Amino acid sequence: MSDAAISLLVLGVVVALFVWNKVPVEVVAIGSALLLLFTGVLDLSQVLVGFSDPAVVMIAALFVVSEGLDATGVTTWIGQALAERSRGSTRRLVLLTMLMSAGLTALIGLNGAVAALVPMAVIVAVRQRYPTSRLMMPLAFAGSAGGLLLLTGSPVNVVVSQAAADAGVGAFGLAEFALAGVPLVAGTVLIVLLLGQRLLPDRTSTMLPPDLSAYAASLVQQYSLENVFHLRVEPGSRVLGVDRLDGVDLDAYPGTRVVTVLDGATGRPTSDGVFAVGDRITAVGDPGTVRRLAGDSALRVEAARGSQDVVRSLLTRETGVAEVVVPPRSRFVGEAVRPGRVVADGQIIVLAVQRQGRDRGAGETVLRTGDVLLVEGDWDDLDAAAANRDVLLVDSPDLVRRQTVPLGRRSVEALVVLAAMVLMLATGVVAPAVAALLSAGAMIVLRVVSAEQAYRRISWSTVLLVAGMFPLSTAITVSGAGEMVADVIVGVVGDAGPRALLAGLFLLTAVFGQLISNVATALIVMPIAVSAAEQVGVSARPVLMSVCIAAGAAFLTPVATPANMMVFGPGGYRFGDYWKLGVPLVLLFFVVSVGLVPLIWPF
Repeated sequence: MSDAAISLLVLGVVVALFVWNKVPVEVVAIGSALLLLFTGVLDLSQVLVGFSDPAVVMIAALFVVSEGLDATGVTTWIGQALAERSRGSTRRLVLLTMLMSAGLTALIGLNGAVAALVPMAVIVAVRQRYPTSRLMMPLAFAGSAGGLLLLTGSPVNVVVSQAAADAGVGAFGLAEFALAGVPLVAGTVLIVLLLGQRLLPDRTSTMLPPDLSAYAASLVQQYSLENVFHLRVEPGSRVLGVDRLDGVDLDAYPGTRVVTVLDGATGRPTSDGVFAVGDRITAVGDPGTVRRLAGDSALRVEAARGSQDVVRSLLTRETGVAEVVVPPRSRFVGEAVRPGRVVADGQIIVLAVQRQGRDRGAGETVLRTGDVLLVEGDWDDLDAAAANRDVLLVDSPDLVRRQTVPLGRRSVEALVVLAAMVLMLATGVVAPAVAALLSAGAMIVLRVVSAEQAYRRISWSTVLLVAGMFPLSTAITVSGAGEMVADVIVGVVGDAGPRALLAGLFLLTAVFGQLISNVATALIVMPIAVSAAEQVGVSARPVLMSVCIAAGAAFLTPVATPANMMVFGPGGYRFGDYWKLGVPLVLLFFVVSVGLVPLIWPF
């Protein structure tokens, strides 16, 4: 059997396995590369070339940049702006969500953008009582169109640009994709606004994420933190010399409790030593009772804060709160705590203790299994507590921070890194992969994300898929299989002209793209497209751009892109829901691919 026949046979097996969807896609991709090695179609260096390809490196680095924007609350800030600007109008909500998805995808890629925006969009839809099924698919589809605005918008853009350079017609620039991307985004938005109500189901998913927007307000109510007073220890105060751990004698002041003590010298929370002049006591309780305590103890009332002030102060850029439950066999069972106690080596403060839903008050509590503690601390310390097996977190501090703290800590650094990456890509001062690597490295060096976060956020499935599919693309090229398929396509279109060639390649790419990854589809079709362009005697530049657009027209099935799958559950969709809105969008992409592309990039 010839190398070309083997390559086409492997291609058929790969497509079949992708459609079967029982074997992980990355296993299929790597397996196809190994099969090409064992059959002698490729040598070892050709099989491993994908792992060193600049496109693969850039794709991995962009996932880290995406994590930096999400972890610092940039996407939360965007979500709050979306809710405010939609002003209760569902039509405006859909429009702004789609534009946001397209714009963010252009910067950080479809998977990262959709992953970051889905929780925000679901919550906004729930608050406005709008069916999530009418928002999730437009979000994903607009992201697919927005992926054609910039080079960074999709791995397909990167590999197509590289293929254009390899074909000798020059790589595509950072914003050159926008010449086709802007009409695609505009057309996608218009089709959804005109036809979405009729073509999208009216359905709400049961798989909705928790809405933590009212997290702080609910804690204030549950733990009776509506009235908070800051009391400063003055000379002559009755508490001077009293052990801070024992706290202030509150027997005569029912309903009052001390939640924190700040050392006057260091300004840090403490429960060690004795009270000294300048210490600040934070107490909660009935305003009249707390003021009586201050008068009796010669404490100066420095500040009195109502419930709204407390809500705003509980979750800040630097500190937050969390509820922890004492599980069975925890080492904390039997330990005595009280509000105001500083634990975890002075990093976390116990604000309140509840047992079976009832507050334990200001006194000491010997912890039992099932007791709930409200604690306050730095976000990093709360994240560390989440990893402690001796407590169970009611809500992840990381999730709370991402949903409730817009433009949180190190968000400025994240935005600066993003701007620098876009500037490097726009000017071409360094190679695109180098720009992405520098940006990802800066996110880690500036402590926007940790190395562990970076590793976790990278979609290794996508990286392995792209790296594993490169050998198959190479085999189709070097074995002559691409030329064979190109001969068939050219034979079919005959003398109909180069636009007919674009139409044939679009149909081939679009059909594959509904069943397998659009990245894998592009890698398969690119060598065929280049060979066909050579046979017809036209530039490979418009042909490759047409393939790029066709690969983005993955709208007919939920398995067409990871983004389509991401919205499947939150939107409450069924397999057959996608094609109804997907068909007019595929037709739009066809018109741009065959009609507009040759006008911008002449044959």
